[in-house]
Amino acid sequence: MNKLKLLTLPLVLVLMLSSCSSIQVLSDYDKEANFNTYKSFAFYKTGIDKAMISDLDKKRILKAIEVEMNTRGFVKSENPDILVSIFTKESEQVDVYNNNFGWGGYGWGWGGFGPGAWGGGFGPGWGWGVGNAVSTRTQGSLYIDLIDAKKKELVWQGKGVGTLSNTKNIEKKEARIKEFVAEILEQYPPNAMASK
Repeated sequence: MNKLKLLTLPLVLVLMLSSCSSIQVLSDYDKEANFNTYKSFAFYKTGIDKAMISDLDKKRILKAIEVEMNTRGFVKSENPDILVSIFTKESEQVDVYNNNFGWGGYGWGWGGFGPGAWGGGFGPGWGWGVGNAVSTRTQGSLYIDLIDAKKKELVWQGKGVGTLSNTKNIEKKEARIKEFVAEILEQYPPNAMASK
């Protein structure tokens, strides 16, 4: 019986860890846009102000975006080619892992043969198991929009969906934000993605 319990525990941990480590990334773009002409950027304050997250997290996201844009050869400018905006969504996810490996119905079990007496017998048996493991996590979506500054049209959008760490550790939070931004902007420019 102890061996079965020990076998189910690693399975639960693997499921829980694998469900919270990855970021799903999608991107979309305007096929008519010439992405080679975009060399400079600025943040689109109007759009960023609407993002429903703390000002500290906005700062972290914008700093991570600026680093990623600079590594792609963009320069921050007062007269930009591209405006960068962000949008966020957040939802609570509840995961239930059913680990009941018990027996039900008729089978070998323990049955009483009199008041206070216990013994083995054949009859309805009670199951055993680890039970249900329930965990909650915050699922977050970060959208990064690139807008043609002259035309005022959206030309590229990247979206990252993954688990946000509800941690008080600022370094871990910043690392997760950098990971989100880096994985989303890895999809830019779309022409580079098509050639891979």
